[in-house]
Amino acid sequence: MTQYSMDKIVALAKRRGLMFQSSEIYGGLNGFWDYGPLGVELKRNVRQAWWDDMITRHDELSIPAGAPSTFDMVGVETSIIMHPQVWKVSGHFDLFCDKMVDCKESRKRYRLDHVKGRWIESVKRVQGEIPEGAAPERVFITTMAEIDERNDDIEKKALQYFGLRSKDAGKLKFVSEIESLPPVEQFVDVIAPDARSKATLTTPRDFNLMFKTTLGALGTEDDAAFLRPETAQGMFVNFKNVCDSSRVKIPFGIAQIGKSFRNEITPRNFTFRSREFEQMEVEFFCHPQDSLAWYTYWRDRRYKWYTDLGISSDKLILREHTHEELAHYSVGTADVEYAFPFLPAGEYGELEGVAHRGDFDLRSHSQGKLRKEGNELVVEAGADGKPKYLGSGKDLSYFDDQSRERYLPHVIEPAAGCDRATLAFLCEAYHEDKQPDEKGEMQERVVLKLHPRLAPVKVAIFPLIKKDGMPEKAAEIYREFKRAGITAAYDQQAAIGRRYRRMDEIGTPYCITVDGDTMSADTVTIRNRDTLEQIRLPVKEVVDHIAKLVR
Repeated sequence: MTQYSMDKIVALAKRRGLMFQSSEIYGGLNGFWDYGPLGVELKRNVRQAWWDDMITRHDELSIPAGAPSTFDMVGVETSIIMHPQVWKVSGHFDLFCDKMVDCKESRKRYRLDHVKGRWIESVKRVQGEIPEGAAPERVFITTMAEIDERNDDIEKKALQYFGLRSKDAGKLKFVSEIESLPPVEQFVDVIAPDARSKATLTTPRDFNLMFKTTLGALGTEDDAAFLRPETAQGMFVNFKNVCDSSRVKIPFGIAQIGKSFRNEITPRNFTFRSREFEQMEVEFFCHPQDSLAWYTYWRDRRYKWYTDLGISSDKLILREHTHEELAHYSVGTADVEYAFPFLPAGEYGELEGVAHRGDFDLRSHSQGKLRKEGNELVVEAGADGKPKYLGSGKDLSYFDDQSRERYLPHVIEPAAGCDRATLAFLCEAYHEDKQPDEKGEMQERVVLKLHPRLAPVKVAIFPLIKKDGMPEKAAEIYREFKRAGITAAYDQQAAIGRRYRRMDEIGTPYCITVDGDTMSADTVTIRNRDTLEQIRLPVKEVVDHIAKLVR
């Protein structure tokens, strides 16, 4: 399967009004992105498809044995700024950190796990041959570029450091495969990205990713608050409200779509890693004894959602976390990952995580911040022996009025990134081919093969020529689609083949042409973007026909 370069996809995104860098006329702001006229429609369609498939529609996967044949899914919309105690109890205030290093030479800052490189040995020192029996000089050369065996930047940097020329490349030995930075005690042998000397990196330190802000006019430390780094906590603190105000029974889910903010050290790879992003999350509450079955259910359902909307299974994996990767509260976590074009062959980037969180969150918000002792979660104590961060003190248990049982529900959390999903669908849809123009000559074509539910424009209406009543008839059909709530485009400029190409490039699945037969027989031609097949239908049937194909 062809993998197209990220540069081509980014160029198309800007050229066709999908995404732009935020504040671009002022040089841009790293880690923030704006969606243009077509991009906002694409992202809105991703968001709507998620909401429809997770909340509104009946799913097609088998419900766990013994579970109710139906279950409730309800939505909430919670505030971006919450009580500061929420983040202290959840662990974000203390633990939501990445390791950061600075380079004293280049004055640049890096996230530790993003800096990769290779150990390289030289059989020659700059001064001459290595004495017999002496160890060759060895250095860990890092780069922010993606690394493979043919990476010219790594080799060029190594040649410069060892004082060799390109003809001497055979005197270099690449000792290791791609890996993260070596242990801190070996930083003395590291050449950092954009540096020429060794040992320029500082000791790694924690960097909290939450954006801090101030409430009210006084601006004291007591007025400090945070932009939420995830939408999940808004659903946990509303668990009791939802139970008390709605007729929901366990098992049930609470869903939310909303903005989150993380002060990423090194935002990169287009919209994949941003400082402002949108999440689509479900918190599914279930009986503890059923939780493993529900975890499997949601893990498989979420993987299927991506393939149903056009992501090839060849580029998608469902990866279970190893025991070492699991968060201290997690019973199990699986990531849905996609082979983004900016990654080396064989590597995948996370689209969403499906986590079995146990009763960690409801316990935390009831009792206080928890930490693991052995196999148990206990309330963490401060220096005075009292709880370090107190919970709300509210009883967040659930009472089953049928079984007369009271318990703390377990939670399964499918947490997807709306921006990452939008980027993945865009990358997957990008294709190049050759198709005949109106004269039968083969022409290069860029086409976005987006699933019709996701396409920014569902249908385009063209008059074949700008006379004989065709523009007026095409405009009438266009208005019918708009009245039906179907996103449509009208275009009468340039040759019909060029208009088709314009619509192919933005992913429009169907084009309708008003021609001479329309004026005499009241029929139109409908062209399929992917197969190029054309059929004729009566004008009175086209809106219903297209509606069935794109919804």
